[in-house]
Amino acid sequence: MTTRLTLLCHAATAATRAGRFPMDEELETAAETLAATLAGRLPRADRALSGQERRTRQTAAALGLDAEAIAGLDDCDFGLWRGRSIAGIAAETPAAVAAWLGDPDDAPHGGESVSALIRRVGAWLDAACTGGSVIAVTHPAVARAAALHALGAPAACFWRLDAGPLSVADLRHDGRRWALRALPLALL
Repeated sequence: MTTRLTLLCHAATAATRAGRFPMDEELETAAETLAATLAGRLPRADRALSGQERRTRQTAAALGLDAEAIAGLDDCDFGLWRGRSIAGIAAETPAAVAAWLGDPDDAPHGGESVSALIRRVGAWLDAACTGGSVIAVTHPAVARAAALHALGAPAACFWRLDAGPLSVADLRHDGRRWALRALPLALL
C-alpha cells in the first residue's frame, strides 16, 4: 500500500527572520496571511498532522487543515540555545558551534543531536507507512531529517539540505522503502 507524505515547513516567525533558535513562538502576521493564501493549493490528503508547537499548529490552521498535533513532528530540541542566535553563541563558544555543525552526534546545547533527530524522525516515518495521503506541517529540521532518512543518506549530509518557511518535501513509501520525489515547485 502506497503512502504519500507531503511535509510542509511552518510559516515564518520572528526567530526565523532573526536567525535565532526557535522557542514556542507565534507566526508573524504576514507569514500567517501568506500561509492562508496557499490553502487551496495543497494536494488532497486523507489525514493532516502537525508538530505540537504553536508555529506548526498556527500554520496548519491558516492552511485550513484540521491537523492532529503529534510529538513525532516536533522540532529538534535545541536545549540551552533556544531563543538565542547562532552568531551570538558562536561569538561566546565557537568550539561548541563548530562541534555541533561538524559532528552530527554532538549536542553541546544539551538538547537533541542531529543524529538523534534523524533517528526519531525516521522511526516516526517508518511507523507512518499506513497507506493513503498525509499532509504534515512541521519544521525545517524535521523535513531535512525525513529527506535524509528516505534517501538513506548519512547524518553528515544534514547541513547540505536547505528548507525554509513553507518549503515542501514530497515523500512516498511503496510498501518496501521511502523515496523522495522530485521536489514540487514552490507553492508560492
